[in-house]
Amino acid sequence: MQSRITGTTMPVLEFTLEPNESVISEAGELSWMSSSIQLMTHTQLGGGGGIFGVLRRVAGGGTLFMTEYRATGASGEIAFATKVPGHILPVEIGPGHEHMVHRHGFLCATLQIQIGVGFQQSLGAGVFGGDGFLLQKISGQGTAWLELSGEVILKELRPGEVLRVHPGHVGAFEANVSFQITRIPGIKNMIFGGDGIFLAALTGPGKVWLQTLPISKLAHQLMEYMPSPSRESAQGGVVGGIVGSILNGMK
Repeated sequence: MQSRITGTTMPVLEFTLEPNESVISEAGELSWMSSSIQLMTHTQLGGGGGIFGVLRRVAGGGTLFMTEYRATGASGEIAFATKVPGHILPVEIGPGHEHMVHRHGFLCATLQIQIGVGFQQSLGAGVFGGDGFLLQKISGQGTAWLELSGEVILKELRPGEVLRVHPGHVGAFEANVSFQITRIPGIKNMIFGGDGIFLAALTGPGKVWLQTLPISKLAHQLMEYMPSPSRESAQGGVVGGIVGSILNGMK
């Protein structure tokens, strides 16, 4: 199996698979593939612990079904592109080398990789879309490719070193890093500070990958440009007035 990451702002991960080699992804991640690649959709892959493995994956924010892409008869190519501007990060997984990743961070992996819930906490309505905060745990044996949005900043924490991060900027970290959600200190800071109510506290030792463009913040910025009934009515009134003035002037 050969893999390569192409592109900068919107990269794509391309594989060349030899016969009987395969990769897995959650449902809906495929970008393109050659004719020798066969798809097999399952609820269980990689020895993921039966129905309980499936439930753990779904609880972690993953999909019910996983898709295996296998080269049959001849070598083939398959590609997975990022959904938002960002980077693709390969990580090696093995016993004692599990990783935690934000709920949208898993892109694809080799066959023996397993996905489950790593952290789950309800943060109340209106925070993170009302869904609380979720992390996926990636375990098993092999390589996983993660999708992190924006630029990626690597922090290597020393034993006992604490890094406090806005939860949306947490991309991934090694499972031996301690993680907890804490409140921003001070009522005035929470109400008027503009940084939200919660912070993620990560305690070393271990590696932490931060992402500079949380999807929640990107969605919030785009909301200004999304159509809404009130905005469309206002725009329609302005445009209608301009068009009417032009037509009146042409009489």
